[in-house]
Amino acid sequence: MTDDRRPSPSGAAACPAPSGGAPHRLAPGGAGRAAADALLRAAGAVVPVLLPGGVPAVAVTRHEVLREVLAHPEVAKNACHFTALHDGTVPPGWPLATFATVDGMTTADGDDHRRLRGLVTKAFTARRVAALRPRVAELTAGLLDGLPAAAAADGTVDLRRHFAYPLPMSVISELLGVDAALRDRLHELSNLIVGTADEAQAAHREIIAVLTQVAEARRADPGDDLTSALLAAQEEDGDRLSAGELVGTLLLMIIAGHETTLNLITNAVRALCTDRGQLELVRAGRAGWDDVVEETLRHDSPVAHFPFRYPVRDLEIGGTLVPRGTPMLASYSAAGRDPDAHGPDADRFDVTRRPAARHLSFGHGPHYCLGAPLARLEATVALEALFARYPALDLAVPDAELPPHPSFIGNSTHVLPVRLTG
Repeated sequence: MTDDRRPSPSGAAACPAPSGGAPHRLAPGGAGRAAADALLRAAGAVVPVLLPGGVPAVAVTRHEVLREVLAHPEVAKNACHFTALHDGTVPPGWPLATFATVDGMTTADGDDHRRLRGLVTKAFTARRVAALRPRVAELTAGLLDGLPAAAAADGTVDLRRHFAYPLPMSVISELLGVDAALRDRLHELSNLIVGTADEAQAAHREIIAVLTQVAEARRADPGDDLTSALLAAQEEDGDRLSAGELVGTLLLMIIAGHETTLNLITNAVRALCTDRGQLELVRAGRAGWDDVVEETLRHDSPVAHFPFRYPVRDLEIGGTLVPRGTPMLASYSAAGRDPDAHGPDADRFDVTRRPAARHLSFGHGPHYCLGAPLARLEATVALEALFARYPALDLAVPDAELPPHPSFIGNSTHVLPVRLTG
């Protein structure tokens, strides 16, 4: 598949509505995520939806069909295939534009994708990730030490803010050579982008400016970090990495490198505190912390719906004809509870479930998440240390009352108030 950056002709038909009704309207906010996902699955494997701004798309909701789409040779990532982006359908300032137009691995196909992926693969080999374990453990211990001081007068502490967020953000920032003073602002901007808020376009412009600043700092003072390595590759052979691709790669690394792990840790703590019998299975040695991580990825995927893929011609997918150029969402949270793949008890969190790794939360095929080994390492180290240090840790409010993270892309709660002791 070529990647010539030319817009495709704008003659593709709009995504058809389901028979007898309007497309499902996806809105920011994850309230009732499981119920919403169940409705999508019931509507079919490929479901017409309306994105924010009234842009028509389809959501792929079933495990096997999603697996097929993620590796399909005629389903592209480059927005040159996104019909509505070029025919005036997409409104100005569209909050999802970043995901379609950012210059990097997530919007590249074929040789361009292999070239960009190859430049960062070495940073995420099993050996390199394993070597990070002592540093991850050190950061985890320091954060756990600080939790009592972060508690409010009533004894509650927001575990998402004070533990689940700073751990992956510190790790990915150190990998990229990002100064500690910039990390909170990068997180705030990332939240606006992932939250598809009205401010997303402004946040995108600012985060590009901040990451350009990071790149220039590393150019002036190279270190043993991924940004310096990318800059070296750029200087050795300018054709290997453009300035836009460099910053786009940093953007992907920052957002994917902490947002998903933040949600993964948050969702795992929620699940274990809601069903403490599952926690006891781990403590009794009947399941490992790696099982907790895999079951969380399946049961409550950190990413609900990830944009975008586009069929390069009219394709029949999951029994539905999807017109060329229609944006497709990978609905990971819906597929994670697909009873056809996971059995009639797919809605149940079960750390002894086998096979444990049967999920698509890190993708499948050429775009499989490079950072998956690092996310797994961070989450297993964090969860084991957290419950060892604070064995009576519990939610301060029922899980059902926790406010959802304001995004249809990220899948988690906005806060995670806990009590460290009983």
